[in-house]
Amino acid sequence: MRILISNDDGYLAPGINALAEALAPIADIVVVAPDSNRSGASNSLSLDRPLSVTQAGNGFYFVNGTPTDCVHIALTGMLDYRPDLIVSGINNGQNMGDDTLYSGTVAAATEGFLFGIPAIAFSQVQHGWEHIDSAALVARDIVLRRFDELASPYLVNVNIPNLPYEQMGPMVATRLGRRHQAEPVIRAQDPRGREIFWIGPPGATRDAGQGTDFYATAQGQVSVTPLQVDLTHKLQLDLLARGFA
Repeated sequence: MRILISNDDGYLAPGINALAEALAPIADIVVVAPDSNRSGASNSLSLDRPLSVTQAGNGFYFVNGTPTDCVHIALTGMLDYRPDLIVSGINNGQNMGDDTLYSGTVAAATEGFLFGIPAIAFSQVQHGWEHIDSAALVARDIVLRRFDELASPYLVNVNIPNLPYEQMGPMVATRLGRRHQAEPVIRAQDPRGREIFWIGPPGATRDAGQGTDFYATAQGQVSVTPLQVDLTHKLQLDLLARGFA
């Protein structure tokens, strides 16, 4: 199995290093990741400048762009083969509910999915990298499952509790929960006295009921959520069509 690995925390992040180490014994891996932290980049492509690819001393490749740039470049010109799987992460912090719309981790996996390649995004629930090696072992277990029960290509979002491997709960199929609207921006001043704004923290959970990713991880379980890209509102489409008739 040939696996392309990327992330949004950058090629030096503990998460991607632990993930690569866990997957190397079971697959032929190549790592193409951003040169620095690109969290919140979502599915953005860098169209206003050229991009460079550099190989680090550990063999990883890093790109001065977004997670989507990394996967796009790898699939459309850098690699001379088509990977069997795209794996993104392990992210420093959860990507659940509405987070998936902003997440660079999920975006890297989504780019592979859009090219017709199965893709999995991995995140740890809490920031700080505690038990990252255990999370990497869980990721390896999930990759080895191959998700034969799903139609291919698939796009799967996985959130892993920060627990020792032997204390990890079971893997459960979940749906995305929902958050309340984000907290207000944080106003500040730069050194020249000009007003600046920091994006505020995400909102608290609004839908964290049983069956959601929020609920599962709160129970110490590994949340596995199948995602789709089609944003068409089918009911509204039918209503709109009738209005135009």
